[in-house]
Amino acid sequence: MSGTSVMPPPSQPAARSLSAYALPAHALRIFGACAVSLVLWFAAGRAIRVGLMWVGTEITHGDYQQVRFALTMLIFTLIVLNQLVVMVGMLHTVRGALWEIRARRAGDEADESLYGALNRATLVFATIYMAWSFHVEDAREFISLDFIKRAEQDLKGAFAGVQGDAGTALIGLDVRVSIGIAVVAYLLKTLFGWWHSNDKVKGSGVLATFFELAYAFYGLNALFTFTSARSDWISQRAVMTTLHGWVEQAEQALPWWKAFLTWLGEVWPHIIDALIVPLTWLTVASLVYGAFAEDTRAVVRGTRLDAVADRMEQTHTLTRSTMTRATTGFQERWVPPANAFRLAARGGAALFGTFCLCYVALHVGGDYAARGVKSLIGSEQPFFWLVIGPPVDFVRDLVVEVLTVCLLAATFDLAATRSREAGETLTA
Repeated sequence: MSGTSVMPPPSQPAARSLSAYALPAHALRIFGACAVSLVLWFAAGRAIRVGLMWVGTEITHGDYQQVRFALTMLIFTLIVLNQLVVMVGMLHTVRGALWEIRARRAGDEADESLYGALNRATLVFATIYMAWSFHVEDAREFISLDFIKRAEQDLKGAFAGVQGDAGTALIGLDVRVSIGIAVVAYLLKTLFGWWHSNDKVKGSGVLATFFELAYAFYGLNALFTFTSARSDWISQRAVMTTLHGWVEQAEQALPWWKAFLTWLGEVWPHIIDALIVPLTWLTVASLVYGAFAEDTRAVVRGTRLDAVADRMEQTHTLTRSTMTRATTGFQERWVPPANAFRLAARGGAALFGTFCLCYVALHVGGDYAARGVKSLIGSEQPFFWLVIGPPVDFVRDLVVEVLTVCLLAATFDLAATRSREAGETLTA
């Protein structure tokens, strides 16, 4: 035998003995072992999020609006960073319940601390988060809170003929200020990224992530302002006119083309929600745990994130490094989920299918459960749901997010352990 097989403790069933259809049970086992830590992580993250949302909507309105808008965008950057930190923290906190991690520890591999995981994984996580526009939901919640808090004042202003300013905090910053701050953020994120890749400054990975997000959000604000001002001009350009002409010609030459595009437009969002989004979150779990007994680069191979490749003294050493060239192009949107699928496929088609089915059932079931509770409570009072709605939504989000983390961890655990066992069998 050229290698020694490392198995989980006798008290735990071997991963290979578990059917892929036992994935829900394995996820519940992880939940039972780590429920308290997961709930604490979620509650702390939600408390920080609510606090930042409240402060952000408070400072938005008043004198010196451009200064206020700049500070509001900064707070929104912290809101998104908080989301990243909480997810990485929740994934990291269940490490001890995973057979794959126990096998690594038994093989004398140094375990990565939470600080190390945050410093390493958040920058790539931020790139994926931005590439798939997960921040849009954060922006919606921020703007909705701003509208709720300003509803009475804006209504009075409407009767007086004064237009309200609710909901403008994330798009009201002057384009010149946005560009200036975006340039500074880009320089700082490049500097901290270089420091992190060379182990110069502790915490430089998280700081690089913060400035990456700031660069993206201030840049998006400038882009939004610019494109809004020039949308009419762009729509009249010869290139755009020619493109529309080509589309019309294709519809005339191929009668089925329009019907196909209509069908694809109806089906595509469901494909994204049922397959691509679960794979994207599985990518994040792979980054935190160390890509299926390989390295972090396996998840981002083929993209511009594939940058740092040193410190190769032992297995998983590359999982300690972080990709520093973070962009949100086509490759960063599609290649990581594709590689996550390639890695997850080692657990078998049944495991992948069960994972996607459980993911969708969990999120759809959570929405229906919340609706059911609200229907049972019921009320005709106009402001009743402003009081009851948030606690119901909090409980739903708590259950769904905690169980989603356990599902991601369980899927990684089964696929990674099977991959390890298959590799050891081949080298035996």
